[in-house]
Amino acid sequence: METPVQSRATSLEALSEIALTINSIQDPDDLLEKVLEIAMEELDAERGFILLTSDTSPRGFEVKNSRNFTEEQIGDLSTSVVHEVLQSGEPVLLYEALSDERYRDTESIVLQQIQSIACVPLSIKTRQIGAIYLDSLTKRGRFTRANLPFMTAFAHQAAVAIENARLYASIREENRRLRQEVQRVHGFDEIIGQSRQMQDVFDTMSRVLDSDATVLLEGESGTGKELVARAIHYNGHRADKPFVAIFCGSLPENLLESELFGHKKGSFTGAVADKPGLFEVADGGTIFLDEVGDLTPRLQMALLRVLQEGEIKRVGEVSVRNVDVRVVSATNKPLRELIRDGEFRDDLYYRLNTISITMPPLRRRRGDIPLLAHHFLDKYARKKDIKGFDPDAMKALRSYSWPGNVRELENTIERAVVMARGDMVTREDLRLPDEERRDLFEVGMTLKAAERVIVERTLDACDGNISETARMLDVSRRWLHYRLKEWENGSS
Repeated sequence: METPVQSRATSLEALSEIALTINSIQDPDDLLEKVLEIAMEELDAERGFILLTSDTSPRGFEVKNSRNFTEEQIGDLSTSVVHEVLQSGEPVLLYEALSDERYRDTESIVLQQIQSIACVPLSIKTRQIGAIYLDSLTKRGRFTRANLPFMTAFAHQAAVAIENARLYASIREENRRLRQEVQRVHGFDEIIGQSRQMQDVFDTMSRVLDSDATVLLEGESGTGKELVARAIHYNGHRADKPFVAIFCGSLPENLLESELFGHKKGSFTGAVADKPGLFEVADGGTIFLDEVGDLTPRLQMALLRVLQEGEIKRVGEVSVRNVDVRVVSATNKPLRELIRDGEFRDDLYYRLNTISITMPPLRRRRGDIPLLAHHFLDKYARKKDIKGFDPDAMKALRSYSWPGNVRELENTIERAVVMARGDMVTREDLRLPDEERRDLFEVGMTLKAAERVIVERTLDACDGNISETARMLDVSRRWLHYRLKEWENGSS
């Protein structure tokens, strides 16, 4: 009669397939379950368990996974076989357990009528990390010396896979802890970033929390300007008062005026009752004006009156009302260019711009991409067993230009969670668009324009690091700062 491991050829083939299986599992609990399943199937065992060494257990080990054992049976099971394996590092095979002179008087073997036992150590080099225990109640001679080479090789594979899975879980947990610590230190839970650029943002935010100074947030769409506005409000001294946000580019002038300042009953068609505006609703708190550069000249004047005098006037009323509101505004437009073109009031700009915070685009803080990606994965993968990103997926995330910035990254991770079939997000799951390869230097482009392209692309490649960019371009930091400030202010 053939044994479960019939020959050297089948043994090697089985081990190869098993190695591919267990090394693809990164969750420690899932891996232990699979290891026990394979061991029992390959040796045709009736019962089994895996134990791992433990510093906290009085017995020095803990049973981590078992099959066909009751808790009482495991509790009654003699530890003599297990202890011998852990101490000697050598496997124990009992062909006929009840007849073996070493163990035939062992209480658990007698009471449970155990016929055959196989116990092999899980070891990495000379270090024992546990053991696999298998037995049979109905048949003697279930395990023989012919099984030993396979069991030993399998146990070595399993030990390495278990250690790797535990290390992976430990690293992932440490990453989670570090991300939480970064957020705790800065106190801005929803704003993720460890890059120098984000440290500058956090530093400025911390300084303005308890002031009433206006704050202008500049930067591309999707960089998290509203998150910063909310964080400034809810971590400041107005936190118990309202926070009101409005997108200034979404409504026609008359409707936006009514939304901001309120209206009197009958002042226009549809004004069926008096209505307070958002400035009144936000009294004592903060109002966030997103895309403030889209305000018309008349609304710019009304906003300037609020900032200068703390006064608003409802549409259709002649009397003024006083409000105490902190204004935080945001724009992705170059306001200085709008001022130069006569489209934005310079006096309003200076009122809004008491404190300026520039949100860096994601392509200039690529070091934050893994941190953000795992943050969004934790957020969206709660109902799916997705453990992380495979290396190719993370490489794609870090190399993509992210024109939609953090908002695009979040949407990409949410979509990838939905599309993922395995326990790791792949490059295919991300479904990132192919970026067009185009010549950035067009015929007729001025030298100044070409200079700006070169500088900005080098800055992107250096993750926004001024010193590294200056070194690569062979220019001084002072020259680079001057050029960036010149372009930021809208100069040609």
